[in-house]
Amino acid sequence: MRPSLTHIALHVPDLQACIDFYEQFCGMRIIHERAGKGSKIVWMAEPGKEHQFIFVIMPGGAERYLAADDYSHFGFALDSRQQVDTVAQQAELAGCLIWAPREEPYPVGYYCGLRDPAGNYVEFSYGQPLGPGSEHLPIP
Repeated sequence: MRPSLTHIALHVPDLQACIDFYEQFCGMRIIHERAGKGSKIVWMAEPGKEHQFIFVIMPGGAERYLAADDYSHFGFALDSRQQVDTVAQQAELAGCLIWAPREEPYPVGYYCGLRDPAGNYVEFSYGQPLGPGSEHLPIP
């Protein structure tokens, strides 16, 4: 038996704000929603990956406050450094940029970080051995 990671479930303080964030910055969309324990439960996925990996988002969570040196995050790969810069510019305008674009040695690559409305950190990267364009890169 080999388990396969299929989803992450998050309780969030403001469901609609998190839906809006993951739609705007991550390109995710709602693929399922249902009533659940007096509220709404939402499944979100990247287009084309609905059967591979999803976020399950539910209200009722407390806002997360991560320490300045806490790098816990969700990671999304982009197709170019310019796309990382674009996300960072949009996040700066929205007031949710936490890590300005920066370059780190391989395998980290070029990345920026955002804070979602629940307090989770979300990284957008280019040049890691995962995601778009990584087929030719070795896994460390």
